[in-house]
Amino acid sequence: MTKSIIVVGAGFAGLATAALLSKKGYEVTVLEKNASIGGRARIWEHQGFSFDMGPSWYLMPEVFDRYFAHFGHRTSEYYQLSELDPYYRVFFNPSEFVEITPDYQDTKRVFDSLESGGGTMLDDYLKKAHYKYDVAMDQFLYREYTSIFQFFNLRMLREGLRLNVLEHMDRFVSRSFSDRRTKQLLEYAMVFLGTSPQDAPALYSIMSHVDMNLGVYYPMGGLGAVARAFARLAEEEGTRIRTNAEVTRIRYRNGKISGVEIGDEVLSADRVIFAGDYPYAETELLGKDGRSLGSGYWKRRILSPSMFLMYIGLERELSNFRHHTLYFEEDWNRHFHSIFKEPEWPLDPCFYVSVISKTDPNTAPKGGENVFVLVPVAPGLDDSDDQREEYADHVLDHITRITGEDLRVQQKVRRIFSGRDFMADYHAYQGTALSLAHTLFQTAIFRPSHRSRKLKGLYYTGHYTHPGVGVPMTVIASEIVADEVHKSFGENKF
Repeated sequence: MTKSIIVVGAGFAGLATAALLSKKGYEVTVLEKNASIGGRARIWEHQGFSFDMGPSWYLMPEVFDRYFAHFGHRTSEYYQLSELDPYYRVFFNPSEFVEITPDYQDTKRVFDSLESGGGTMLDDYLKKAHYKYDVAMDQFLYREYTSIFQFFNLRMLREGLRLNVLEHMDRFVSRSFSDRRTKQLLEYAMVFLGTSPQDAPALYSIMSHVDMNLGVYYPMGGLGAVARAFARLAEEEGTRIRTNAEVTRIRYRNGKISGVEIGDEVLSADRVIFAGDYPYAETELLGKDGRSLGSGYWKRRILSPSMFLMYIGLERELSNFRHHTLYFEEDWNRHFHSIFKEPEWPLDPCFYVSVISKTDPNTAPKGGENVFVLVPVAPGLDDSDDQREEYADHVLDHITRITGEDLRVQQKVRRIFSGRDFMADYHAYQGTALSLAHTLFQTAIFRPSHRSRKLKGLYYTGHYTHPGVGVPMTVIASEIVADEVHKSFGENKF
């Protein structure tokens, strides 16, 4: 008989896992609580605007290429990529900004303009980052960890100093660079890994290789279009996808998974793969006897930030923004402090603005702009209607002061999405947008396991598990967990 598998969650991790297992001949059903697929990468369409609701950076194209190659396809058969130029603009203050472009020599000149010898130091820095990236891709990312000795293996022990596993990012960067601007250009990606440069392992310097060497791309139609491509691929392989189907209970008997409940409906399955919010499954969908990680475990974890987001549709064009625009506060440690140390709404925050209509005019009415505003904030903040409206106005004033662009002028659409929405739409623990922060002891073997310790047949995938946060990482996680599930039926490796 064909083995049945239920995947809970139609984000990247769930869809990618489902397609792989369907290709192997399993009967796979994906259950999604929301009305549309994509998880955090959903698309919101309103008054002629098409907004990416979550992820907006397309990085590490080789991960997607490798994934689609498993099915004998190219990504270009499902969506089209455009390399951005510039990759992004960064404001340091109202009168100073730089742009990082596909021209590496131009990037070196930027670093030379900010710090004496900066371009030469960047050469050395990126050479080391490239080495770490190759080692990570070859040795660490595409593998399951069941023992600490698999992580701290001979190669790790032999090359640990070169990988800077035990050193913090900020200290590592400061050994080569002294200007706060050059340091921020090399450290900013830590926010998108859900941590601060002071706490992130220096191994994550690989992110500078990812954007400056491998490039920053945009999939036409947005990241939501890529999620739809994964759904199409899964359905082509035989996966059944059900939306508006919220799992209310994970069923098991005698330590073994038996299926799930959707309200009064019971669905049987030989395996269940949970690709939603890991803490929610453990604390709300399982009985105490089925939990591997209880509420105490999650309370002791360091959470990634939540996000204060605004989706803004303008009836005019913007001149001071690029597709990706960032602002780094001079003392950005104050912003990190307001997230990780003493949670509060940051007064002079760093921010990120994406204007995808610069590259993809179809995402906004003619002559308009599609604007996505993001401010990292602490999870669990008071998120009342009055508070979020007040903070939205504060952020827009701040953006006007830094960039010279008032995003309220000819504003046709404005929607706020923050902590309480992450909880309502995704059951996100305390409203975190990105799961667990990537500190040393929340990396690789130290992240929650793909396999339940208590229940045979229950698996997890997504940004809580190894390798972690980010769309490419969840796609990699799908390959890992699909392989583990396949082997659990006594089959050989994929």
